[in-house]
Amino acid sequence: MKQADIFEQRRTGVLLHITSLPSGNMGADAYRFVDFLEASGVSVWQMLPLGPTHDDRSPYQCLSAHAGNNLLICRDKLRAEPWIEPKTLNDPKMSRLLANAYRQFEARADEVEKQAFRDFCLQQQYWLDDYVLYREIRHLHQSRAWFDWPVELRNRDLEAIKKISAERESALTIRQFEQFIFYRQWHQLRSYANDKGVKLFGDMPIFVAHDSADVWAEPDLFTLDKQGQPTRVAGVPPDYFSETGQRWGNPLYEWHKHIEQNFDWWRRRLQTQLELFDLIRIDHFRGFESCWEIPVDCETAIEGKWVVAPGEQLFDRLLEVFGELPLVAEDLGIITEQVTALREKYGMPGMKILQFAFGGDASNPYLPHQQCEDSVTYTGTHDNNTTLGWYEALEPHVKEHMHAYMGETSEPMPWLLIRSALRSVSELAVVPLQDVLSLNADHRMNVPGTVEGNWGWQFNWDMVSDDIPAKIKNLNALYGRV
Repeated sequence: MKQADIFEQRRTGVLLHITSLPSGNMGADAYRFVDFLEASGVSVWQMLPLGPTHDDRSPYQCLSAHAGNNLLICRDKLRAEPWIEPKTLNDPKMSRLLANAYRQFEARADEVEKQAFRDFCLQQQYWLDDYVLYREIRHLHQSRAWFDWPVELRNRDLEAIKKISAERESALTIRQFEQFIFYRQWHQLRSYANDKGVKLFGDMPIFVAHDSADVWAEPDLFTLDKQGQPTRVAGVPPDYFSETGQRWGNPLYEWHKHIEQNFDWWRRRLQTQLELFDLIRIDHFRGFESCWEIPVDCETAIEGKWVVAPGEQLFDRLLEVFGELPLVAEDLGIITEQVTALREKYGMPGMKILQFAFGGDASNPYLPHQQCEDSVTYTGTHDNNTTLGWYEALEPHVKEHMHAYMGETSEPMPWLLIRSALRSVSELAVVPLQDVLSLNADHRMNVPGTVEGNWGWQFNWDMVSDDIPAKIKNLNALYGRV
């Protein structure tokens, strides 16, 4: 099957989540970063999921598969709106600031702006109404998860929902307005990036959080009991990252229900992501061929088992709807022939991680000579150590193997691995910004299997020396990626 158009030429990408910008939002730093990418000959900006997070800040456990995180909204861009009195937007709490902004919007915006808001609410109604209701009820119950709400709200009793919708109408409208502003700022940023020749590369986790608007709104689509508790949960078996596997805790899908509904839930989910991104990574792609099901009472992932999933039926339906699937398959971990066949059938490139390549023999699938055009090569991902941190912690025999394989030792790390990624045959090569800036392990984004100290890393522009854009651009030109 034909690949997405983005793979019709060799490209380089940089991986950096929005929250890792100095400001952590969609403001001036985001636009400056696009300029930096353009100056470097980089045409792909990869980032993590954009949804509102739980307290652990993990973008892979969001409160919604559709909504944007309002903490990514730029105050300065909001101040520039013609209906805003700028000095009124100084509240440190974003929710209060946006509520104040909405009141000014309602009082001072012209009819064109108000119609744009109404149009947004109508176009996004397929997820927006449930999301704002979920967030407001959650707020009223001290941020407790939906399965701990009073039973009539937990179970979406019609009269209870009507009552709270009427009582909280104004608050619900403000929450809709938050999403209107998020999407407006996002589309402005995407247009700017695309005009500069930079594609935006997003990330769609296969599973959604148990405590999310998605699961509350349609619980029958998930492996839940009548109290809303999972009967089986997701994870992965023991692997490179963990000797006991990873017990993610997400409810699994009741696939027969999705089949009955012709995968409409997935159609809606992908529709939203395609409005946000030019290219999308599907996290844990192998779960579409078989999922690792863990009994809910097991504390680790060791006692799970593989259960077949209807991946072909799902992707056939999505292809029928969208005509093209600009997707990259995160196919790391235990990958079978069946998983590879599923990925290849739908023209999805897989991932090759150079940090996984060394220390074994010549059959390692991540070694450069094992790679193919139909792939995305990374030095490392958000789940890896920085390449410099990885290199400094390598056992001597792994380090020796790497240098023997590379056949060159004069170039310092991490540039030796960056060069290897860019000269690979992969159509797309992606390098985390931490590696571009030669940062050590102190700048790692995430350690899988841990819950403390992750997702908070930010760079500052002082880290970006003046020679970096030219250095990257020269390598891109050398290896045909400009």
